[in-house]
Amino acid sequence: MDKRARISFAPLQGELARKMGLSHHAEAENGTMVLLREADETVFTMSDGLIELSRALGGGWRILSLARFIPKGLRDGVYRWIARHRFRFMGGKNACMLPDPEWLKRLRN
Repeated sequence: MDKRARISFAPLQGELARKMGLSHHAEAENGTMVLLREADETVFTMSDGLIELSRALGGGWRILSLARFIPKGLRDGVYRWIARHRFRFMGGKNACMLPDPEWLKRLRN
């Protein structure tokens, strides 16, 4: 989805997240997503992270940024519900797919 390859990934349990003080956001059950905008080091979590990610992706994804007009409590509640049920939505797999070599270039630990 990131055709411009501007977004990098790092596990919240990894060394980079620990050094940056982001590892405390990791939730084993809720599939937490944290987005760090490097330009100003602003941290976005849960639904705010998805909204910022949609803005960073640009193109048609920006339509998701309209979700910012939905009250945060409601957005985060939906986010947590989807996160709790993510395995069911993805076919119940407990293993991750092997990343594409292009993804590996953007994976930081």
